[in-house]
Amino acid sequence: MSVASAREAQGPPGPPGRSLKDRLDLWTTSRRALSLVWTTSRGLTLGLVIATLVAGLLPAAIAWVGKILVDVIVHASGGQALPGPGGIPHDGTDALVPWLLVELGLVILLAVNLRLSGIWRSLLRAQLGHRVNVMILDKALELELVHFEDSELYDRITRARREASQRPLSLVLRTFDGIQAGLSLLTYALLLAAFSPLAVLVLVVAGVPAFLAEAKFAGDAFRLFKWRTPEVREQTYLETVLAREDHVKEVKLFGLGRRFLDRYISIFHVLYGEDRRLTWRRGLWALGLGLIASLAFYGAYAWIALATVGGAITLGAMTMYLAVFRQGQGALSSLLSSVSGLYEDNLYLSSLYELLDEPVAKAGGTETGEGPMPGDGLRVEHVSFRYPGASELALEDVSFHIPAGRKLAIVGENGSGKTTLVKLLARFYEPLSGKITFDGRDLREWEPTAFRRRIGVIFQDFVRYQMRVGDNIGAGDADGFEDEGRWREAADKGLSAPFIEAMPAGYATQLGRWFRDGRELSLGQWQKIALSRAFMRRDADILVLDEPTASMDAEAEVKVFERFRALTEDQIAIVISHRFSTVRMADYILVLDHGWVIESGTHEELVALRGRYATLFELQAAVYR
Repeated sequence: MSVASAREAQGPPGPPGRSLKDRLDLWTTSRRALSLVWTTSRGLTLGLVIATLVAGLLPAAIAWVGKILVDVIVHASGGQALPGPGGIPHDGTDALVPWLLVELGLVILLAVNLRLSGIWRSLLRAQLGHRVNVMILDKALELELVHFEDSELYDRITRARREASQRPLSLVLRTFDGIQAGLSLLTYALLLAAFSPLAVLVLVVAGVPAFLAEAKFAGDAFRLFKWRTPEVREQTYLETVLAREDHVKEVKLFGLGRRFLDRYISIFHVLYGEDRRLTWRRGLWALGLGLIASLAFYGAYAWIALATVGGAITLGAMTMYLAVFRQGQGALSSLLSSVSGLYEDNLYLSSLYELLDEPVAKAGGTETGEGPMPGDGLRVEHVSFRYPGASELALEDVSFHIPAGRKLAIVGENGSGKTTLVKLLARFYEPLSGKITFDGRDLREWEPTAFRRRIGVIFQDFVRYQMRVGDNIGAGDADGFEDEGRWREAADKGLSAPFIEAMPAGYATQLGRWFRDGRELSLGQWQKIALSRAFMRRDADILVLDEPTASMDAEAEVKVFERFRALTEDQIAIVISHRFSTVRMADYILVLDHGWVIESGTHEELVALRGRYATLFELQAAVYR
């Protein structure tokens, strides 16, 4: 059953548990978001603050000037004198042009302010989106392998990358919008209170139900977003399978395209069904509560119009009060929407800060120099290990010793623990029990970066970077990443130099098909590139090859290992392979089975033992007879 099917069977998400409420501190999240925006660009943030204040005060000023203009026009058209400065009557014509110019100036100022605010928002959005994405990727660099193998944490990373890059700015802009709307509402209320304080109360009460409903649905939308992250990840994975060149061969050969596309579509229908239900509920509530606001406006309209007919207020005052009430409703709606949006943004930002606050246990150890027993090499002493969440041990009571300059081969069926052992040697995990030492010092005492510089590993699932040839080789040593001389030296050792130099652009050739003019290599050539990458580590004391020649022919494999043995004369070399023609070159061989070392010794000793190794060797040798 797919993730989507399982989720569909569970039904829609229920109410939020207390754990979400306990974790969520709206004030702390808002404060962190505001600080993030301020430190991203103080100039742009300050500009937005000023623009917000101006935008909050100008509409009421324009409405008040409009009232004066209407009264001036009405009196002037009726031939009535207006009281001028010092109480001297005039016909109003002289006052018309100045007030028109005042209103024009205010309108132009509002338009300029709006345009500048839009420019500043766009620039701040670009800067902030970049910064948050960098923060997420920085956090990813801190995480250990165990974190990436945790599906819940992977969901958290997905949620943060999907939404959080936009949410800090959204929260701040909504804060500014709320301040702007609050200022406008305050000035509108002061003008409207001159007519009747009760009108102000009607204005406020009419907008509250819509706010409460919006806040409720914002919480529902976030819970839905958080609940269905696995389905979204499954959709993304299916897109990758259907649209990437390293999957398309199998998909076409086995006719899997339509099946995977149907699964993709079925996930969409599950997600769309949930969105549709929420959208309908949200829309219908908004419609019903919006009608209440409309009724309130037209009730106030009738009230103000009757007051005008009765002579209680002037026509200009009526025009202003109606505009103020209508705009006040808009300001109140904007204010409440901003508050509701702040709540929603805080919910989404919780995903970002949950990720950034994820505790990462710092690997212990500070030693960076030589061990107390130089030349002692690697010692694995009674090591056991269990993967997080697993019930069975992946390794159990494993012990062996490799002195400096010696070669070790590890053999065993798939799942026997070979790659797990390599992960422990590279300090991606710590042993459950026992210890591993290098030159007499426990690996836990070494500073992780310092120790990893002394070990080079080619994993069986090595990365094929969609970059230049030189970058693919230089990736083996960050310090020599762009050193072409080092590339050439490593390529010569890894037997990739002949086909690289035959390419038109040589080490500048783009590899892979993702980018323009990219060239694809055979699997055997990719493995030689990976082998060359390992040789970039000139100072490495340990080199580990995990199935490094699986895609090479037998002759190429023999050449690789003969050269590898010659070039690592003073280094420890660990080789994992299923081919006994290469394994027999090792000084010492371990045979693993379900995490146990069941046999160990030289090739001759193990063949003479007539055990598991001898059986596997005879089976493979029979193929070539």
